[in-house]
Amino acid sequence: MTKSLRWTSADLETLPDDGKRYEIIDGELFVSKQPHYNHQRTCTRLATRLEIWSNESKAGEVTQAPGLIFAEDDDVAPDIVWVSKERLESVLGADGKLHAAPELIIEVLSPGRSNEQRDREAKLALYSRRAVEEYWIADWRERQFEVYRREGDELRLTAIFQEGDTLESPLLPGFSCLIAELFDGMSSG
Repeated sequence: MTKSLRWTSADLETLPDDGKRYEIIDGELFVSKQPHYNHQRTCTRLATRLEIWSNESKAGEVTQAPGLIFAEDDDVAPDIVWVSKERLESVLGADGKLHAAPELIIEVLSPGRSNEQRDREAKLALYSRRAVEEYWIADWRERQFEVYRREGDELRLTAIFQEGDTLESPLLPGFSCLIAELFDGMSSG
């Protein structure tokens, strides 16, 4: 019987600072290349809109690619998180990383089966078991958002917002964003 390697946060510290994103989910190492330009444009546009709303509402803070360490074998860097001011104090560690679930996590899909599988399956399961309230998956190629909301003990797909829709959430009262504006000028390739 062979024992498979179980990665930890300590192992991440030994990996090179080579521009790749290293994440651990349930002890499995995931490595991502530098994202596509439109991936980053989507992150920036969405984070900007969330930042404007957060500044107006004074409800919380938005951050891009923060370290999120749920446990030694669950150490990820979501594309965007939003956390309420009330929760921030209890989840932000002295190391500058989050150590418990923010209310909202957003991942922007990168091309490739393994990238999509990581975000749609592994991260969905992780965020579900770690009590994230909402999880959005943005797909700039398909020009849509999948919204998963907590129902009991799990995150469930509750809405798919297409290009002609307005993205809104009961988690963020008063926040709205036209999907078409997020993807304006982006091609699918």
